[in-house]
Amino acid sequence: MAAVSSPTVLPISNPQTTVAAAADTQQTINGVGPTPALRSFINRISDAVQGGLSNRRPWAELVDRSAFSKPETVSDATLRIRKNYSYFRTNYLTLLALVLAFSLITHPFSLILLTGLLAAWLFLYLFRPSDPPLVLFGRQFSERETLGILIVSTVVVIFLTSVGSVLVSALMIGLAIVCTHAAFRVPEDLFLDEQESPASGFLSFLATTSGPAVSARV
Repeated sequence: MAAVSSPTVLPISNPQTTVAAAADTQQTINGVGPTPALRSFINRISDAVQGGLSNRRPWAELVDRSAFSKPETVSDATLRIRKNYSYFRTNYLTLLALVLAFSLITHPFSLILLTGLLAAWLFLYLFRPSDPPLVLFGRQFSERETLGILIVSTVVVIFLTSVGSVLVSALMIGLAIVCTHAAFRVPEDLFLDEQESPASGFLSFLATTSGPAVSARV
């Protein structure tokens, strides 16, 4: 009587893991999805924003009415602006961002144009792998042609539409608010940590974004 052979045991894989891996592979093949450089850039911005917000001063301290007085001279106002900016830097940058955001929201056409322009720079040049080349509408564009088109598009959007005037006016209004507050806020009660890094806060990611951007073009 022939011996009964045991059935072959097949390895069991997690269906969800297999599907996710296949999806990631398909995205990589088709060039769809964020590149590692783009993900690193987004993570750096997120970390910078979170770190900057954690270092902001209390808003009650910013609007303390008892600490306001008229500066005696222009040099006194300039000194106050420098000290107050060093102390309330994150708060002032937040105010500028809010003024800019409000200006763009109240001008939706400018917001759409600026968002499209930024997306074009990110996905068509800065964080797009140089291989394979860019193909749009059945035509292949070299890296130099792509850069030239983006530069021309930037000039057109900034200088020939309302985007430029909206950005300039928002920045001017924001700077006027910040400078007026800093000039009239007496900084004698403020204690600034001299060891605080000047690159900390919202703009700290700018010092490290050149690495991912360069690697994306290689």
